[in-house]
Amino acid sequence: MKDPRDIIKRPVLTERTTDQMADKKYTFDVDTKANKSEIKRAVEAIFDVKVVKVNTLNVKGKPKRYGRYSGYTNNRKKAIVTLTPESKELNFYEGE
Repeated sequence: MKDPRDIIKRPVLTERTTDQMADKKYTFDVDTKANKSEIKRAVEAIFDVKVVKVNTLNVKGKPKRYGRYSGYTNNRKKAIVTLTPESKELNFYEGE
């Protein structure tokens, strides 16, 4: 079994995802090969919360150029995790 910290890479913190945190929905960048049940177990193990639902989406890399060289950014996978109403809130803004 994979380590939970290898599955969950980082939280996605944008205006939209910050607004969703009020509804107990949190967005993470996850390993591209992870499935929904692995993501659920990883979030429950790392943050000690109960997960109701996991939605995943694959994000294709964007084309980028640097002078005459062109390529693509990396493909990634996002997971939107919904917590139970009685779960504690996750705080990603520790310094504030």
